[in-house]
Amino acid sequence: MIIKRDPLNFQSYLEDSSNLKGGHARYVVIPQNAPEISSVLKDANSKKTPVTISGAGTGQAGARIAFGGLVLSTEKLNAIKDIKKFDEGGYAVLEPGVLIKDLKEACGKKGLFYTYDPTEQTAFVGGTIATNASGARSFRYGSTRQCVKALKVILADGAILSLRRGGIKAKGRLLEFEVNQKHYKINLPTYKMPRTKNSAGYYAEDNMDIVDLFIGQEGTLGVIVEAELKLLEKPKEFFTCFAFFPEEHFAWNFAQDAYNANPLSLEYLDNNCIKLLQRMYHNVPGQTKAAILFEDEIRESENAIIEKWEKLLSKHGVSLDNTWVAMNEKTHREFLDKRHYIGEQMGEMAKRSGFTKVHTDLAVPKEKLPEMLQFYKDNLSKSNLEYFIFGHIGDAHLHVNMIPSGKKEYNKARELELEFVKKSVALGGTVSAEHGIGKTKREFLKLLYGEKGIREMFAVKKALDPNLILGRGNIFHLL
Repeated sequence: MIIKRDPLNFQSYLEDSSNLKGGHARYVVIPQNAPEISSVLKDANSKKTPVTISGAGTGQAGARIAFGGLVLSTEKLNAIKDIKKFDEGGYAVLEPGVLIKDLKEACGKKGLFYTYDPTEQTAFVGGTIATNASGARSFRYGSTRQCVKALKVILADGAILSLRRGGIKAKGRLLEFEVNQKHYKINLPTYKMPRTKNSAGYYAEDNMDIVDLFIGQEGTLGVIVEAELKLLEKPKEFFTCFAFFPEEHFAWNFAQDAYNANPLSLEYLDNNCIKLLQRMYHNVPGQTKAAILFEDEIRESENAIIEKWEKLLSKHGVSLDNTWVAMNEKTHREFLDKRHYIGEQMGEMAKRSGFTKVHTDLAVPKEKLPEMLQFYKDNLSKSNLEYFIFGHIGDAHLHVNMIPSGKKEYNKARELELEFVKKSVALGGTVSAEHGIGKTKREFLKLLYGEKGIREMFAVKKALDPNLILGRGNIFHLL
């Protein structure tokens, strides 16, 4: 086990993509296996020392940034232990520090396909499970939750808990199980979760599987040290298309119609995103005001896929001559790079301004998306803020990114962010669809579940982590 005690040598462990400032810790421990993690937790629990679990640092909500105590990094637990293929699909058994890109590459060599496809391919698998991450392809395949077949978790007292779907289920909202002859009796929260993509707080449903409790818990209930993930057979090829529209509403209407075509992903870029693209890529059509980037699988006939989408595009006044089409992996990746370029440019703009960008992670029921989009546009157009709307329109999950240029604009952006959150909740949506709550979105969780829901979640944490050492400050105000 590696221990870093000099703050100059572990500053990078106190940073992530949220840009949350002020993190500090006594030291960083880097265990190399599950028994070492168990030992660290036993010692920390006995001393009531806070433990913050650190993944790759790609998180958007500040969950891995410690404010005291020790940081436990999972970077050395990076083994893919097994990949098995069956007639239809397969599974992978792996440790939490495996990079998503490495998992996907290893699966591909076996003719298998891991469905989760985030923007940041260097995310740790453990982090994506801990936040129930989703990404673009959740439109077809669902979030990470749908892929998890089994977990090995180490609790705050060092006890190792091996879980497999179907093994332990709640009776109504009562969950009971034993670990090392210790009996746990947990009353699950009674709130009703939004029927959208959701990464906000603890999963709670009648008769739920215990595995689901540890997915999306953001390092507050246990340390994930092993996972078994469901894999699919790899498609023959992917069909990827950038479709350009002369008006934003045309793109909105196309997306609503495209739901029934069941693509892998359906991504939206607003007019301001298009302007960014046009700076770098001069072949973007000049009259474009919005774009939809979508993917589909080619498992049988290429012509059938092309015909399906050509018909739908034509219905909305778009010719294939006014699109970019990728029929191979190289061009497919180039298209995704163009989408990622927009995010990179926003990050650069925020750096130049000296103020953190303000961004949302909201999803609403699909039938409410037009109302939510119009609410965004009406408020942003009056704000004088520089903004960009893009993301997973197929899941009614769009990210609004506001780039303030000064303190006054920053405060205005935060006010708008709160208004957008309130609107999402009022429409039956969530306050975090894929990034988690972490430390930056805690104020929003009460709007979703109310004070009673927060108390019920806290009771679950208290039952599994009585000394409140794990993920201190994540989800709950416990600094």
